Amino acid sequence: MSLWTPDGEHPVDRGESTADAPPAGSADPGGPSFDDLSPEEQARAEEIAAEIAETRERIAETPANVVVANHAMGLYELAAIHLGAQPPQLVEAAVAIDAFAGIVDALPERLGENEAVLRQALQQIRMAYVELSAAPTDTETGVAADESETTDDESEAAD
Repeated sequence: MSLWTPDGEHPVDRGESTADAPPAGSADPGGPSFDDLSPEEQARAEEIAAEIAETRERIAETPANVVVANHAMGLYELAAIHLGAQPPQLVEAAVAIDAFAGIVDALPERLGENEAVLRQALQQIRMAYVELSAAPTDTETGVAADESETTDDESEAAD
């Protein structure tokens, strides 16, 4: 088994005690080893390793469908942020919506009590995307056509 982190993939031996494991990053060939750290840095590294081990235990105790639903809602939020941008970032929103849909559609009847909420959220974010993508925009500015006409009228009046 392995654990993926931003620093790369690391093998995980479930039979080994995490308290005896070296702190994260100590095996990095380009970085300092645990022995190169000052006593204070070693103590802090051990504290961080203990916090990570505790977090992993809490995650392991949480049903997977709850964790997956939480991540799916993160994708919903990401899509909403891109749709709410001025101008809306439709390509970026589509990536988040497709990823959200991939999770919800691939796990029918496996998301527990969260499934109905996730399906409703997916339908709502898809509708918002369709409404925003159907609005005519100025291809150069991304501003809705109605808004650019008002802006042109206002600028003419100012002249």
